[in-house]
Parts: sequence; structure tokens; C-alpha cells
Amino acid sequence: MRIAILKDGQDGETRVAASPDTVKKFIKAGHTIALERGAGDAADMADSVFEAEGAETGTLTQVLKGTDAVFAVQCPPEATLKKMAPGTLLVSHMAPHGNLERAQQLADAGIDGLAMEFVPRITRAQSMDALSSQSNLAGYRAVIEASQLYGRAFPMMMTAAGTVAAAKAFVMGAGVAGLQAIATARRLGAIVSATDVRPAAKEQVASLGGKFIAVEDEEFKQAETAGGYAKQMSAEYQAKQAELVASHIAKQDVVVTTALIPGRDAPTLITQAMVETMKPGSVIVDIAAPAGGNCELTQAGKVVEHKGVKIAGFTNLPGRMAADASALYAKNLANLLPLLIDEAGNKAPHWDDEVIQGMALTRDGQVIHPTLVSENA
Repeated sequence: MRIAILKDGQDGETRVAASPDTVKKFIKAGHTIALERGAGDAADMADSVFEAEGAETGTLTQVLKGTDAVFAVQCPPEATLKKMAPGTLLVSHMAPHGNLERAQQLADAGIDGLAMEFVPRITRAQSMDALSSQSNLAGYRAVIEASQLYGRAFPMMMTAAGTVAAAKAFVMGAGVAGLQAIATARRLGAIVSATDVRPAAKEQVASLGGKFIAVEDEEFKQAETAGGYAKQMSAEYQAKQAELVASHIAKQDVVVTTALIPGRDAPTLITQAMVETMKPGSVIVDIAAPAGGNCELTQAGKVVEHKGVKIAGFTNLPGRMAADASALYAKNLANLLPLLIDEAGNKAPHWDDEVIQGMALTRDGQVIHPTLVSENA
């Protein structure tokens, strides 16, 4: 199979959908890899590194010629989609939730599109789960960015001149990103607390040395889907949780928010009034900024300050450590590859496999994902 790796330059994307290691493995297995020139530059992977492993490099037109499949970090723009031959398999992040327009663009171009966001959260698909691999890095990087913005030390320091108190860090949302944020803040020496609406998170937070903060009523005990995602909570619960959080957040130095609900705007967890109770010099890093943000004052792509409190709305935290993020994402794709080919290595997506069924947006010129088909009904 001929696989093209595109340069993901739109919207400041720094990651690439390949690594020298995965390219080496693909070529050893008999596949042809063609990279658009400069695809890995922003991730500190020069064309020469990929060429040394046997990959071809060229212009967009050159790498797409005769291509069976395209691997990318983000869905290419419509102009690029139109350059792909009908029947091409595209695997990338698609921002698919409710995005019928993008799915229709793929269908109109005759592209079979698989969305990495829709990899099912089942045991055998864990190694293909790009949301988890990238969220893990986002949680780590969020704390590192907070440490840069916070004008004081994280750990307690006892010196001859006096004692520096440990920073207090509060993580809102204890999924993959949140748990990594907790672990990172603890490693840096902060006193860490965390909250989540999923009951299973309580034990996970405690195992990392954090204190769990939540209203633990009956609704809380039922607040997790079968797929492991947080459910949308009632207005009544949100009000009780907000009251608890408001009293807690006023004492914190660093807050990292991670709450996301697939297909919906990020829930508002921190109001302006809550921000105004925080001490000057405090920092909020809002991982949910691309989905509208968990803080009322978050501005996507910006670091703003309100009454001495900095609110960071970074939109691509994994991309701020592009080499590692690319390597993990490339490995996710490599683990997915066996479900895209037959025994001879030819393009043959396993359309009857539950992983591919869960990911498939379009096939044979039609939008086929159940959530998007129902919206268009």
C-alpha cells in the first residue's frame, strides 16, 4: 500500500503523522511511504531523517499520485481533499462531532474517511486511541505551562532565609489529561486536589496522592457512561458542585481545567466571580479552550489576565511538544494499520470490524457514521 503523509501546517499545527520508527516498520513490511516535503520540520524531524529510512519526499501533488491512503494529524482543507483520487482512505482527526459539512466534503470527494476521535474505547483499541495519547501529553504540558506562568516555586523549600510554601494546584476533570496533570503537579512538589463527576475518579486521584473534591450524591454515583465518559450533569448538581468548587478555588494557586463532553461545548466550571476570589499571581490553564473553555474568561489561543489572575487558553498543548506527540500519534496509526490492509498488505479496510465501524465517517461517496446520518435524516 502506498501511504502519503501530509504536512499539517494549517492553524499552527506542529505535529506530523509519522515518525522515523513507524516509517521504518511500514517500509520493512512492504509499504511505500511518501511524505510531503517539510512534513516533519515543526516536530524537529527533517526530510532527510525519513529519507534515511526509505521514504520518498515530494510536493503535495507528487505524494498524492497513486496513493492508497493518507495519514494526517488534522483533516486536510477542502482544496487538498479535491486533489485526492476517489477511493483514497484518509485517517486523521476530523473534529467529527456534529460536523456533517466536513463529512459531506469527504463523501463528495469520494474519500473513505476514518476519524481518530472515534476510536472506540475498548481494550483492544487502546493502542490506537489517539485521544488518550495526546490528552496524556496535554495534561503534562498544561502543568509545565502553569509553572512558567506562576511566578513562584511549586515545591516547599526550607532554607536558612525562611520557608517557601508549596503551591496549591487544583485539577478539574480527572480523565487521561487530568490524571497526568495531577501526577505532574505532584512530581513538581505541589499540594494537589482534583474533582470529577465520575465516581471511579475518586480512587484514581487518591492513588496519585491528590485530595478528591466533589459533591458525592446519588446523581454523582450514576455520572459515567458505559464508554467511560462523563455524563452531562443536571443544573441542580452543577449548582451544588459550583458552590463547593467556589469555596475551594479561592485557596488555590494553580488550576488546570480539562472537562470535555463529546459533541458539546465545554461546560463552564469557573465563573468570573470565582476568578475574582483567587489571589493575584494565580494561574488557570484551560485545556478545554478549543471547545469554548471551562473558564468563563478563557480566550482560545491567548493568555489573558483578570485582576491579577492569568488565564491560559492554549489550543494545541500536545503540539507544544511536537516530537513526542508526533511519535505517539504515529504509533497509534501504526497499531491501526493491520485493520486497514489484507494479508498481502493491500488496502482493504476491515469494514466489519467494530473499531473501523466506530471510526468510519464516509465510504463509497456516502456519509455512513450513525450520529451524522441521524442528523441528516
